[in-house]
Amino acid sequence: MSVALASQLREGTKKSHTMAENTGFVTCFLKGVVDKSSYRKLIADLYFVYSAMEDEIGKLRENGHPVIGPIGYPELNRRETLEKDLSYYFGEDWLNQVTPTRSAKAYVARIHEVAQDFPELLVGHHYTRYIGDLSGGQILKNIAQKAMNLNGHDGVRFYEFDLIKDQKEFKLDYSQTLDSLPLDQATVDLIIEEANQAFKFNMDMFKELEGNLIAAIGKVLFGFLTRNKRVGSTE
Repeated sequence: MSVALASQLREGTKKSHTMAENTGFVTCFLKGVVDKSSYRKLIADLYFVYSAMEDEIGKLRENGHPVIGPIGYPELNRRETLEKDLSYYFGEDWLNQVTPTRSAKAYVARIHEVAQDFPELLVGHHYTRYIGDLSGGQILKNIAQKAMNLNGHDGVRFYEFDLIKDQKEFKLDYSQTLDSLPLDQATVDLIIEEANQAFKFNMDMFKELEGNLIAAIGKVLFGFLTRNKRVGSTE
């Protein structure tokens, strides 16, 4: 039975998409307010999330899972690019320096859980992260480079999909693949629900990082005000 999964996912996650964009961390990011310390913690969290997804999806793809296999595009994989970014931010010993936040741990646990109990739900997680990254990657890359004074590829490889030459064509192919998956409407409804849950996990990660960002902004503001006070002092 063929269902219009791509359009249903798009429409069914619109509200969550908007809510995610309106979190403090993302709002600041889009305005060019990017604290390197908070950003590298986000990259570390994403490393754990993508490692979990790519491990589980890779196994299901190898075993010929009829739903997960077709969407397991290797050209979308982000773990290797995240490893390069982490090496840039933390040094060669990065793996011994990074740990997932509480919210990232919950996200990873959910990915492993659905992979074991109801693998079809991974479609919701796959769509939410990979297509979001592919769609907004170039814009976010440019913002990050400008905000953190980065040059070239260093620190922003996560946003680069070198194996995808035509993103518009790829997204069209991805949508057609979604629509061709052997799913009934009841399962589609559960996948959309899971995609919204994936957005919530992402928002939880953003909110956990907001405290670090606010503290960093406050520190800069305090330093600015202190300097101005010294300059204007008559004592």
